[in-house]
Amino acid sequence: MEALIKFVQDEFVTKKDFPEFSAGDTITVYYEIKEGAKTRTQFFRGVVIQVKGTGNSKTFTIRKISGTVGVERIFPVNMPALQKVEINKRGAVRRARIYYFRGLTGKKARIKEERR
Repeated sequence: MEALIKFVQDEFVTKKDFPEFSAGDTITVYYEIKEGAKTRTQFFRGVVIQVKGTGNSKTFTIRKISGTVGVERIFPVNMPALQKVEINKRGAVRRARIYYFRGLTGKKARIKEERR
């Protein structure tokens, strides 16, 4: 059954080429918003908290601070409104899911940049 599902996903779902990113990276996601008859592009820039799943069911969670409130958004990789993903900074973290980042504020909430 799994082989059949994988075959259908490979054949019929369009694959988007996004750069590889992981938890701790700061990325900008551009996505399309429809308001009535108009469409516009909006971006969401923040730190990747987690990358979950594989293949077409893959999702990633981004967290940013808007004013004094933390905002998280979950994006599916195969979302049709997703236009592009830019990597701003590569973060050096030891975990795949950095949920502890939610409790940090101020200077403690900084992530070291990975050297390349």
